[in-house]
Amino acid sequence: MDRFFKIKEQGSTVRTEIMAGITTFMTMAYILAVNPNILTAFGKTGMEWYPVFLATAIAAGIFTIAMGIFVNFPVALAPGMGLNAYFATVIVSTAGSDHPITWQMALTAVFISGIVFFLLTVTHIRQKLLEAVPDALKHAITVGIGLFITIVGLKNSGLLSVSVEAVNDVPKGVFTPLQGFETVFGLGSFTDPNVLLTIIGLALISVLMILNVPGAILFGILGTALIAIPMGLIDFSSLQGAQWVPDLTQMTVFEFDFAGIMGVGIVSIILTFTFVELFDTFGTLVGTANRAGFMKNREEGNKRVGKAMFVDSIAVGGGAVLGTSTVTAFVESSAGVAAGGRTGLTSVTTGICFLLALFLAPVIALIPGPATAAALIVVGVLMMQAVREINFNDLVIGIPAFMTITFMPFTYSIANGISFGILGYVLLAFVANVFGKGEQKYKIHWLMWILFVLVILRYVFMGGH
Repeated sequence: MDRFFKIKEQGSTVRTEIMAGITTFMTMAYILAVNPNILTAFGKTGMEWYPVFLATAIAAGIFTIAMGIFVNFPVALAPGMGLNAYFATVIVSTAGSDHPITWQMALTAVFISGIVFFLLTVTHIRQKLLEAVPDALKHAITVGIGLFITIVGLKNSGLLSVSVEAVNDVPKGVFTPLQGFETVFGLGSFTDPNVLLTIIGLALISVLMILNVPGAILFGILGTALIAIPMGLIDFSSLQGAQWVPDLTQMTVFEFDFAGIMGVGIVSIILTFTFVELFDTFGTLVGTANRAGFMKNREEGNKRVGKAMFVDSIAVGGGAVLGTSTVTAFVESSAGVAAGGRTGLTSVTTGICFLLALFLAPVIALIPGPATAAALIVVGVLMMQAVREINFNDLVIGIPAFMTITFMPFTYSIANGISFGILGYVLLAFVANVFGKGEQKYKIHWLMWILFVLVILRYVFMGGH
C-alpha cells in the first residue's frame, strides 16, 4: 500500500490517510440527503428520492475511488451543489410550457456536457489552464474557495442569518436587490440549538487542532454529534423501519432522451453545465492541490491536476448514466487535506465510505448539520493562509485577485469568482503593458484571451447563469 500510493514519500502515514479520508466523507456526507431532495424538488421534477440517493452514493464512491487509484490525488467527487439546483430549476421552470424539459432530457444534457468535457480534457485544453492562469489568481482561488466553504458552513448552521426585508422610503440612487426589498445578513439567534451546537463544534475542533490532535476535524465532528444527543438534536426514532439493505433494482440507469432534446432549447443548458463545471472543477482541483502542497513543484503539480481532470471528465457523464446531475470534484476535499491527507488512499477511503453508506444511510443521516458546518468553517481558516502569497501592492495582480476572492462567497459561485478574476487580469495586464510607464510586462497567455471572450459572452447571452 505504501509503495502504490507513495505514502512515506509524501510525508504521511496509512493511519493519517485513512483518517483524512473519513474526515472528507464526514464533511460531504450531507450530499447523500441533500442531492435527492434537490433533484426531486419534493416531487416536482418527476424523479424519485431513493433512486437518486442510490445514484449519489454509488457515483461518489466509484469515481472518488478512481481518483485515488489512477491519480493518487486526495480529492473526492460527488454530485455538485449549484449544478443540481440548476438541473431541478430547469425542469420545474419549463413544466406546463409548450416544450417542457423532462428529467430524462436534463440527464441527457448532463451526459452530453460530459462528452464535451472529455474532449476538452484529452485535447489538453483544460490542462492548458494551469499554464495560462497566473499564480496569484491560483492562490486567490484557494482563498476564495475557503471563504465559500465558510459561507456554506455559516449559512447551513444558522450562525449566519439571511433575510429579505421590506424597505421604506429608499433614498434616491440607492440600489436594492429587489424593488422595495433588501437582503439583510446578520448573526443567528443564540436561542437556536443548532447555532449553539455549531459554536460548540467550532470551539471543539479549534481546540483539538491547537493541541495538534491527529484527526482533529473528524473527532471534532464526532464529538459535536455526541453533544447533540442531550440537546435533543438527534432523532433516533428515524431508525425504526429504516431500509438498511440497498435495492439496486430501483436505480434509473441510462435514462436518456436524445430524441426529446432535439425539440427544446437544450444547447444553452448544455453550455451552462459545461461552463460552470469547467471553472468549478478547475478552482476545486487547484485549490486542493495548493493546500496539499503539490503546486510547489509546478511541473509535477500540473501533471497531477491534469490527470485529475481526466477522471473528473469521465465522472460527469458517468454520473448521468447512473441517474444524477453533474458529478464534480468537491471543495470539501480540503477538509481531508487539512487533516493530513496527501495521497490517493484518502480518496479511496472516502469512496469506500460512500459505498458503505448504501447500508448505513439511516445512521449517517443522524449526524447533525451543525457538526459538519463547524468543520467547514475551520477549513476556511486554513485555506485563507494562501492569501500571503498574493502581492496586493501590485494592483494589476491585486485587483483581479481581490475580485476572485470576494465574488466567490458573495455571489455564492466559484465560477463567478474565477470569471471576474480573468476579466480583471486580462484587462489590467493589457492596459499596463500598452500604456503603463513601468518596465514590468505582464504575461497574458493566449488561452486567457479566449477565456476573456468566453466569459463576456457568457454574461451577455446567459445573464451569468
